[in-house]
Amino acid sequence: MLAGDGIGLEVIPQAVKVIEASGAAVEFTEFDWGAARYLADGTTVPADGFAMLGREFDAILVGAFGDPRVLSNIHAKEILLGMRFKMDLYANVRPVRLLDAGLCPLKCVEPKDVDFVVVRENTEGVYGDVGGVFKQGTEDEVAVQEDINTRKGVERVVRYALDYCETHPKADGERRGRVLMGDKSNAMTHAGGLWQRVFQEVGREYPQIKAEHMYVDALCMQMVRDPRQFDVIVTNNMFGDIITDLAAGLQGGLGMAASGNIRPGRTSMFEPVHGSAPPIAGKNVANPMGAMLSAAMMLEYLGMKSEAQRIEAAVLEAVRQKKTTQDIGGSLGTREVGAWVADWVAKG
Repeated sequence: MLAGDGIGLEVIPQAVKVIEASGAAVEFTEFDWGAARYLADGTTVPADGFAMLGREFDAILVGAFGDPRVLSNIHAKEILLGMRFKMDLYANVRPVRLLDAGLCPLKCVEPKDVDFVVVRENTEGVYGDVGGVFKQGTEDEVAVQEDINTRKGVERVVRYALDYCETHPKADGERRGRVLMGDKSNAMTHAGGLWQRVFQEVGREYPQIKAEHMYVDALCMQMVRDPRQFDVIVTNNMFGDIITDLAAGLQGGLGMAASGNIRPGRTSMFEPVHGSAPPIAGKNVANPMGAMLSAAMMLEYLGMKSEAQRIEAAVLEAVRQKKTTQDIGGSLGTREVGAWVADWVAKG
């Protein structure tokens, strides 16, 4: 467990509280990686840190990283991106599920209308930090950021999305049947061409799933216009980062958004996607539900499906009864939401 910085230090304890209330057979080890450790002794990730996580643990629960005292944000980059890249957590999975109509800014949208999943390639693309700066600080400065896409990387995340579509029904039990690939192949012809070819080739192995395509700008527009049309979306690292924040707006904001960083069959990492939010840190106002739902994803990944479902049901009930933080219409603090959800899980 790495609570990290800012509100991560507040929401992760609440997620742990509900896991413990579920009775899940989970043992926690806490690590102090974050801004405070970095400022104290210069450590971002200890030597052999990622190898140790993969060797000794089944899953990792992470809060958030980022602290204004670390202007370069180097610790956040080395810990969070390092974990994704060096542990090869290639599938970033972000469920987008609306729990209550009042949380969605769109008119005439019900919970059944917003229930899709974005699978984002997590180890390549422009976030691979390939490139450089030439003549920095001069009028001739040039910055190059390479977009890296490999056949292996694209194929495995496309296949993961198709498999996910087959094995993860919607909240109401309805089977999913469509996977949409989002790209910008009309402008980014080299990388886009690779994604197009791989998606078509792998998609033919899944004749029961309808393979669809949209350019990412049109996808953003359609997501707002009619989210009912989506089941599973698969896309590259940068586009996935952008559209999942837009998608979070459909479910009540980033405080409700959960994610898993998955390498099937290996140690994987689960985190809420809201960031460290320094302006509200330490004020007992941060929404812990994204962390709780991330914890539920972790339990499901570990084979503890019934415990995961109880946590999800408790969060849903808290939203219905407005036992929530102010950002989604309630009046409770972070700790009070955690206590209420944990109590519901324990009784359920």
